[in-house]
Amino acid sequence: MSVTNSQEGAVTIITVSGRLDSNESQGLEEKVVEVLELGGSKLLFDFNDLEYINSSGLRILVMAYQRLKKKTDGTVAICGLRDYIQEIFEISGYDRLFLIYRNKEDALTKI
Repeated sequence: MSVTNSQEGAVTIITVSGRLDSNESQGLEEKVVEVLELGGSKLLFDFNDLEYINSSGLRILVMAYQRLKKKTDGTVAICGLRDYIQEIFEISGYDRLFLIYRNKEDALTKI
C-alpha cells in the first residue's frame, strides 16, 4: 500500500493505492492523524488506485469523520471508488455517511 497527501486549496487529498487491510492500515491512520493534528478539516480520500479495503481501512475513515463532524467546516469525502469497493460502501451503509464522488475533479468543485 502507498499513501501520499497533497493540498488543493483548503482540501487535503490523501491518495491511497494498493491494498488497505489490517496489515497496512497503520500507515494510513498515522497520515490521517497527522493531517488532523495540523488542523486539516477538509479531507478527500482518493481511492482511484485502491484495490482492496477491509474493516480496518473503513475504521480509519470513520475515525476521521467522527473527529471532523464536530467542526462546522469539517468534511470527509471519497473519490475514485472501483465498482466492487463502491458495493462495500453501499452494503455497509457508508455511502450515506461519506460524500462520494466519481473522480477527484468532481470532488474538488463540490467540497
